[in-house]
Amino acid sequence: MSAEAHSPKRWNEKRKESLSGYLFISPFFILFAIFGLFPMLFSFYLGFQRWNGLGEMEFVGFQNFVFVMEDPIFWKSLWNTIIMGVLGTVPQLIVAIFLAFALNSALVKFQSAFRAAFFLPYVTSTVAVAIIFGVMFSSQDFGLVNVFFNLLGLDSVNWQTNEWGVKIAIAVMVFWRWLGYNTIIYLAGMQGIPNDLYEAATIDGATVWQKIRFITIPMLRPIIIFTIFLSTIGSLQLFTEPLIFLGGNLREEGITVVLYLWREAFSNMAFGTASASAIILFLIIIVFATVNSLLANKVFK
Repeated sequence: MSAEAHSPKRWNEKRKESLSGYLFISPFFILFAIFGLFPMLFSFYLGFQRWNGLGEMEFVGFQNFVFVMEDPIFWKSLWNTIIMGVLGTVPQLIVAIFLAFALNSALVKFQSAFRAAFFLPYVTSTVAVAIIFGVMFSSQDFGLVNVFFNLLGLDSVNWQTNEWGVKIAIAVMVFWRWLGYNTIIYLAGMQGIPNDLYEAATIDGATVWQKIRFITIPMLRPIIIFTIFLSTIGSLQLFTEPLIFLGGNLREEGITVVLYLWREAFSNMAFGTASASAIILFLIIIVFATVNSLLANKVFK
């Protein structure tokens, strides 16, 4: 190696290039530190304090965590979150695979238009989606879903106060909004599967279900695990949909864990309890996401 490569001038040029690269990416890390990392660390600190947002903080140890764990409303919110997540996520991932398979098929025309149509709900404002579904699932007889029920001879449902009505309405909202997102992800994965496999399966007389079961799903295994992981995290963080649908009336039938900690912070002004709830939710998300990923890894092995 020549002496020029080790010269101070060459070394200074490398340092300048590295410094310019770090300067270009620094805005992301600065914003993340201010609006991401600091709130997370501060929330962990607040979990052990009693604070109303204005006065002095008082160290209370694990009292906030004990209060949350002994609060029946917290366990009710956790149960609601899990049920809504299962109802809105599991059917969504299953239907997304079949939709992606159909969009990837050469038999379907206007594929670009269908892809844009399926993805459109994801880019639509969550508040707008919640308002529209709030009208559709109105508890009044003129609500769209209740009108359909009445045509079938069924009684109207009070969607905002009924125990299962609230959960089903919010789950349908989540299903509709995220279906296209997962469909596009699966579609991108399917486009990487060689067509020779499907052609060979067709020659052997395989049905559509057999192609999906023995070719598509095994080849999409990493992507399926990825979507299950993300869907688990997202389902445990439900906030905007139930908040808008319930109109700020945080009834026990529809309150989620994030709504619970939001109520503790901004309604009861108990930021310590809210932070403790956030820490507990963080641990729950880790457990659920890990378990779901391990189960998915075994099922699609």
